[in-house]
Amino acid sequence: MATYIFGHRTPDSDSIVGAISLSYLKNQLGENCIPARQGEISAETEFILEKFDGKLPELKTSVAGETVYIVDSTDKIHFQDDIDEATILGIFDHHKLGDLTTSTPLEAWIRPVGCSNTVIKEAYDHYGVAIPKDIAGMMMMAILSDTVIFKSPTCTKVDTKAVKELAKIAGIEDYKALGMEMFIVKSAVDDSSARELNTRDYKAFDMNGSMVGVNQLEMIDISALDDRKEEIFKDMQDMKEEKGLHTMLVLLTDIMKEGSQLLCVSDDISKIEKAFGKSMRGDEVWLSGVLSRKKQVIPVVQPLF
Repeated sequence: MATYIFGHRTPDSDSIVGAISLSYLKNQLGENCIPARQGEISAETEFILEKFDGKLPELKTSVAGETVYIVDSTDKIHFQDDIDEATILGIFDHHKLGDLTTSTPLEAWIRPVGCSNTVIKEAYDHYGVAIPKDIAGMMMMAILSDTVIFKSPTCTKVDTKAVKELAKIAGIEDYKALGMEMFIVKSAVDDSSARELNTRDYKAFDMNGSMVGVNQLEMIDISALDDRKEEIFKDMQDMKEEKGLHTMLVLLTDIMKEGSQLLCVSDDISKIEKAFGKSMRGDEVWLSGVLSRKKQVIPVVQPLF
């Protein structure tokens, strides 16, 4: 019986590459593992797979009765509706500990680093398994994505060391230039609807019974969306109603200016203003230095609920 490995809903590059890289490691250790995903991949992830000949993981929306490993989250809401009916063999993550529980003991690698693939790289080193060239390239790109090419406050020395070692294995000399090429692909918005933009990197969080949705768009230049703000706000309101959210937040993250424009639709906007110590102007505010949802948004918003 095969074991499936997958990341969270609305998969980003870390969750897709993590499924691929961890599956290879586990297979080398004698387990029969298959990389999977819960949804469609982004243009950025497609760029990474094409660059390093990666195969798109299998779509897996139901896991009842399956054995699984999960990567890049431990929040129950981020996984299949029947995740409680699966046997979780292990977790490889770099976020806060969520609300998933297990019925049996499990392998848990949860580290305060910038990317799940950094954690998986440590697992490869621990078990003495060589990383294939193409997988090393994909892992390198996932880390560069999650750490915003080392600019994110979540980035650690462990992440930068991993990227350098993976780049050497993959034969990539200028990994920062390749990372910037990836972010140019990630910044493309012209052909995307407001809903596609608002769900490109969307996660929902249960904050003491109030649902808060947070989407993040990381771009080279967020001014490309200036003329679409009204459209984006309307769809945010629609999403808030459709999903029964208390608050819907969208972070327009400018990686060159190293900050984020926060867009907010909420039942109580004062909670968000208090969280960041700033007054909204037209339901939006610039947050200088804010690049990480995981480290700079959720930890300050959640206590207000």
